[in-house]
Amino acid sequence: MPTLLIDHADCIATFDHADPAQGRELKEASLFVRGHRIEWIGPAVELPPALREAADEVIDARGHLVTPGLVNTHHHMYQSLTRAIPSVQDAELFSWLRGLYPIWAGLTPEMVRVSTQVAMAELLLSGCTTSSDHLYIYPNGVRLEDSIEAAQAIGMRFVATRGSMSVGRSQGGLPPDEVVEHEDAILKDSQHLIETWHDASDGAMVQIALAPCSPFSVSPALMKQSAELARSFKGLGVRLHTHLAENDHDIAYSREKFNRTPTQYAQELGWLGDDVWHAHCVKLDDEGISLFAASRTGVAHCPCSNMRLASGIAPVRRMLDAGVSVGLGVDGSASNDGAHMVNEARQA
Repeated sequence: MPTLLIDHADCIATFDHADPAQGRELKEASLFVRGHRIEWIGPAVELPPALREAADEVIDARGHLVTPGLVNTHHHMYQSLTRAIPSVQDAELFSWLRGLYPIWAGLTPEMVRVSTQVAMAELLLSGCTTSSDHLYIYPNGVRLEDSIEAAQAIGMRFVATRGSMSVGRSQGGLPPDEVVEHEDAILKDSQHLIETWHDASDGAMVQIALAPCSPFSVSPALMKQSAELARSFKGLGVRLHTHLAENDHDIAYSREKFNRTPTQYAQELGWLGDDVWHAHCVKLDDEGISLFAASRTGVAHCPCSNMRLASGIAPVRRMLDAGVSVGLGVDGSASNDGAHMVNEARQA
């Protein structure tokens, strides 16, 4: 396995929780990596000579701070190709989607590969080393493998989520019928992807999650069956992801179609638990926050996108105080117009 030595850093911030306040901060420190694992970390003067000699690559980190990689919990990498489309610059979520669905219907496998690598390059340059991606539109022969193979080529740790849309406009959903799939085909492909690509080992570089797109683009049956399928792979950590409670229209749709709040709907379908994380949750009410905390359900907070689409500001302080696990996500580059994790943290 290749080896890397990051040598003589002014400071390595470990975030290892040895210090309850922030973890250890090591001055004049070095870090040795073998393959995908940190094998040694400590003061540079204590680095074993054998490790220094074994290093295939050495980075002189004098004058630098070394930190753990950031984790991006929500993205739509294909949207890197459709930034700043003039017709949707002033649109809120539903109008924005209606304007972009016809453009996304032209996606090809090559476009997915290129957009994935563009998105990952941006993320890596902003200190992000692990990212999920929510690909839920599959026209013109597009496969989730197109993004997985792109991620492998660029070398980023990747949670590829098999998104889906099955309820088109003719059935009361938001997307046009030409971009939805049959549910049997979605579930068959989901099982194939888990069996082929999901790596449950510690330090895995590729994992699969199942991610029906949203309550307004898939059926309750697909939500339930996706959860059942993911959980049938017991002990392998196949997780579940979707959009939830993103804006006022999202809330209104759930109440009109299901006579439930989004959280009540998710609970009814089995979409709460420590194997589930929901994107946005801008309109999560107190009942929803309590249910998320009690079930250890996670949230991907995407502040730039939420402001860009005028969805509002998620009640993150209340979530954290209640014990909800909250991560950061850059969301799609068509609703953020960027994929910079440090900027997302600053905005949050």
